[in-house]
Amino acid sequence: MIRVVEVTKTFGKRNVINNVSLEITEGTIFGLLGPNGAGKTTLIRILCGLLSSDEGTVSINNQPIEEAKRAFGYVSQYFGQYEELSVWENLLFYAELYGVHHVETLNNLLLRYNLEQYRELKAGSLSGGYKRRLSLVCALAHDPKILFLDEPTAGIDPVTRKLLWDDFYQLSQEGKTLFVTTHYMEEAERCKELAFLAQGMIVAQGTPSQIKRALGNVALYIVKISYNPAIVQLLSRIRGVVLLNQFGNELRILVQSDCDRDEIAKVLHEQLKINARLQEREPNLEDLFIALTQDKT
Repeated sequence: MIRVVEVTKTFGKRNVINNVSLEITEGTIFGLLGPNGAGKTTLIRILCGLLSSDEGTVSINNQPIEEAKRAFGYVSQYFGQYEELSVWENLLFYAELYGVHHVETLNNLLLRYNLEQYRELKAGSLSGGYKRRLSLVCALAHDPKILFLDEPTAGIDPVTRKLLWDDFYQLSQEGKTLFVTTHYMEEAERCKELAFLAQGMIVAQGTPSQIKRALGNVALYIVKISYNPAIVQLLSRIRGVVLLNQFGNELRILVQSDCDRDEIAKVLHEQLKINARLQEREPNLEDLFIALTQDKT
């Protein structure tokens, strides 16, 4: 469905996208994750034809981007609709761009996303969540097969985020392919396929379960302990420690398989007088994401 081959984009002397290759299958929800400045928005703009790459190729349905544009819709990271136009006027405008004049279809979109009650309201007066819904409705006006969604739930409340993701699943069930950029780990878990982007490079890709094996044979230990800089400093010196991540009253210690668990306990006991029990757990996507990108931010 979407094929990206060795794409590179440079601004000045900086490679914002560096030799990226992706293969995204039809009907999937694909998540692109990366820290701020990783190149997510640049890559999605290249895929939409809003930017040209310096090297490499992109094809959609085996067509170049210019020929495939009618097949996709795009929701930008920031609200891109006309704030002085009403909800209905915005939808009519975007539908008109693609020659869509079927009023019943457009009304059904408003009903589906609970925007019917706001149809005469100016878009600029909508809440953040409803602005996101309007952006999505406008992108769906011509019934595209592919949706490019650049951080579609950023800045909205958890309830609205959940409702939008329920609909993303429904759109996928209807046969649409969704390309989603995000930095929310819980959203990454919802995707069928993932790629981690750091400094313009793909550092891991696959299904969530495959991504969890990206660091190879690692282990995760949990210590119930409050944050203490001295603990972090001492444990970071132990050979094989990959990541130390404080999460509430837990310290998550990600280590390579050859790291000596007893040495961690010894440092806690002898250096810090802490008799804390190490609990072994499965690493989650956040642990792996930080470990894979922490030296590239």
